[in-house]
Amino acid sequence: MKGETSWISHCFDDMSKEVGGLDSFSELIDEGNKETTAVSVDLILPDDLLERILAFLPVATIFRAGSVCRRWHEIVSSKRFLWNFSNVLSQKPWYFMFTSSDEPVGYAYDPILRKWYGIELPCIQTPNWFIASSCGLVCFMDNDSRSELHVCNPVTKHCKKLEDPPGPKFPDYSALSISVNRTSHNYTVSVVKSKQVPGNFFQWDLSIHIYDSETRMWATSLTEVLTGWRGGDESVICDGILYFLIYSTGGGTPENRHGLVTYSLSGRSSPLLRSFIPVPGPLSCGRLMNLKEKLVVVGGMGKQDRPDIIKGIGIWVLEGRNWNEVARMPHKYFQGFGELDDVFASSGADDLIYIQSYGAPALLVFDMNQKLWKWAQKCPVSKKFPLQLFTGFCFEPRLDFAP
Repeated sequence: MKGETSWISHCFDDMSKEVGGLDSFSELIDEGNKETTAVSVDLILPDDLLERILAFLPVATIFRAGSVCRRWHEIVSSKRFLWNFSNVLSQKPWYFMFTSSDEPVGYAYDPILRKWYGIELPCIQTPNWFIASSCGLVCFMDNDSRSELHVCNPVTKHCKKLEDPPGPKFPDYSALSISVNRTSHNYTVSVVKSKQVPGNFFQWDLSIHIYDSETRMWATSLTEVLTGWRGGDESVICDGILYFLIYSTGGGTPENRHGLVTYSLSGRSSPLLRSFIPVPGPLSCGRLMNLKEKLVVVGGMGKQDRPDIIKGIGIWVLEGRNWNEVARMPHKYFQGFGELDDVFASSGADDLIYIQSYGAPALLVFDMNQKLWKWAQKCPVSKKFPLQLFTGFCFEPRLDFAP
């Protein structure tokens, strides 16, 4: 009982900091019992009220609360609790940072509590796998054959291996994306494969493969030969539209080194180049993300005459076929990364965008609503050797979604 009481006290303290207006745990103890034995909350609160209280806790605290006793574990695992939890408080997206170049280990950052948590990722074998996320689910794809795919909830550790996708094995470039329906909990996975036509650097075979979790089947939606362009490793699904970047294979002006094409998952939209949208200026690299069903690109702003040299980082949102600039990273934050390569890691969800240099564990957060830049709390890891690389991905910490 004493151990359980201390756990309950810890959870109530976390809740009072998070929500405000709640009495501290000590005020739940009967005054007449202060000199004897503390009264457990289990003996005071009925299940439905305890469920509502626990639903206000952050995800990490809920998982700790589930280990207090059998009753609490049953409560936080019940469907009714998961429904309450998903409708009480919005959990901000987390960022998982790999801290090894060889092993898929690292820490997850909670921007609400500004804390890092050591968590183990299921399924993934190395940090260089392809990763995409949507609404609590994360999809992993191996970086060798590009045919081993897993969908998992990194918080609950529920995981499912998908059938191998169709299309060419060992493509030159692949782009992975996933989209989860928040109502039905069904999900769609897309893999865009790009492979050079033998003996012709300017022509590339491109194919789009779609997995539907409801039918549990893959379908090849499109095959096409691109001339002067190839696919890459950036794609995202927004509001039923698949967006992915293509890259020039030679010729053209610096502004046309990258391009964006769209493909409707519900219809046919071939040929792809008819949907071509120029990127917002010369970019050293571009990172695509879905923020509330809006396509957002975070791009390294290259010099006009040398687009491969980064001079800043900008954020744009696509409105129709036009780009609306949201923000540019202030120079003090740009300098805060130290030596920033022309490419970097960036991903986001909801209203948050995370930006990370491959060369250091520093993590910068941009709030789209408040237009506010802020450094994350320092990750509990340090750079051990000069060539050590850091990367990561954003995901929503949800308990109510399973693959």
